[in-house]
Amino acid sequence: MTARRGVVRIQTELAVPVEPLWAHVTSFTGINDELRPLLRMTKPSRLDTGGLLDLTPPAELGKSVLLAFGVLPVDYDDIGIVEFEPSHRFLERSRMLSAVHWEHERVLTPTERGCLLADRVEFEPRFAVTGAVLRTVVPRLFRHRHARLARRFGRCSPPQKPL
Repeated sequence: MTARRGVVRIQTELAVPVEPLWAHVTSFTGINDELRPLLRMTKPSRLDTGGLLDLTPPAELGKSVLLAFGVLPVDYDDIGIVEFEPSHRFLERSRMLSAVHWEHERVLTPTERGCLLADRVEFEPRFAVTGAVLRTVVPRLFRHRHARLARRFGRCSPPQKPL
């Protein structure tokens, strides 16, 4: 990993079984609910007839426009799913305008009280200016996403600070 790359890790234990959480976090409705009100993603053309639950990797889903506050285009995400283990894990590797490398791994693990949601994001900024922005925004965005899920499903433990 180069010095330019950023890594964010965060995990939260939620008071919900794996299956309903998986259905939520792998739907575009659920993804946008996590991001709201800071960001919204448009649905890639590949998903017009189905959702993430229907895919077989590796799968190129197509471009999604990232809209700040739901209206202002700020980036795009050409989404690729390289690994997909239903009700447990996905690994996304995408091309973005702001980053030459974007990798998001999400893992759901059953616990006695619900499930542990763990996210790992690695990114390499395309430009120096996007590096400063991504290193600031990505940890905050994923803390926000975990907080939104905790409000929806309930939290079993305090959030772990992103690294």
